[in-house]
Amino acid sequence: MGKRSRGFTLIELLVVIAIIALLMAILMPALRRVREQGRMISCMGTLKQWNLIAAMHTESNNGKFWDSDPGTPGYWWVEYLDERHKSWKRNPLWLCPSATKPIVDEFGVTAPTFNIFNAWGIFTGADLSSDGVAGSYGINGYCLIPQASPGNVPMAAYEGGVSTENGWKTSGGRSANNVPWFIEALRFDLWPLPTHAPASDEFEAWTANNMARTCINRHQGFLNAAFMDWSVRKVGLKELWTLKWHKTFDTNGPWTKAGGVQASQWPQWMARFKDY
Repeated sequence: MGKRSRGFTLIELLVVIAIIALLMAILMPALRRVREQGRMISCMGTLKQWNLIAAMHTESNNGKFWDSDPGTPGYWWVEYLDERHKSWKRNPLWLCPSATKPIVDEFGVTAPTFNIFNAWGIFTGADLSSDGVAGSYGINGYCLIPQASPGNVPMAAYEGGVSTENGWKTSGGRSANNVPWFIEALRFDLWPLPTHAPASDEFEAWTANNMARTCINRHQGFLNAAFMDWSVRKVGLKELWTLKWHKTFDTNGPWTKAGGVQASQWPQWMARFKDY
């Protein structure tokens, strides 16, 4: 009579399961980081395509970006895009791989409906596509060309009070590699000021504060931005306050190392990120 094969005991099975669980706990964060790095690289590729769109437009428009509605300081620039670029359904370049699901309506949305991994959305409005528009990126409003009102009265200031004289009239130029024109954001246009604080909640950065709308942790302490020299690079979240959003933007403002920001001033979710 042959010998009976010896199976695993309950204790041995529990030990094996515990080892597998431990290995998964070690490997899963690394796998998530690798997956997010892939999404970030794909996002950078998307912004490079937007650079081509903007470069072709500005080349035929005396170096200028898109116009705004008459009488406004730069809003609704999406209306002036070519029709093939407006629709978020027909133009996949609107969406970062880490933020592909748009909200139903941009206005009046409360958390948790809208967070940093959502895309903004506008589905009604004159001169938009039949699909509406939705996206994961926003334009630097200080790059837009404000139009005179119907009474031909020129606009004096952008949102937040910055004079339109301090906007970027054309692409390129001096220090263009530090002037963002398109960046990951929770709104289609942005008007950051040096005094704007980051959001206190990491996942609910939708506020009237324009810097908080782009200071969002989609890519492990970084986000992607396209610049006016047609370069694309990742930007540290605290680095946002050192970018030259408009001509008089103080890059040594109160939220920078040069401006004396203290570690205790940053919200807890940003404390671990690199200072600039």
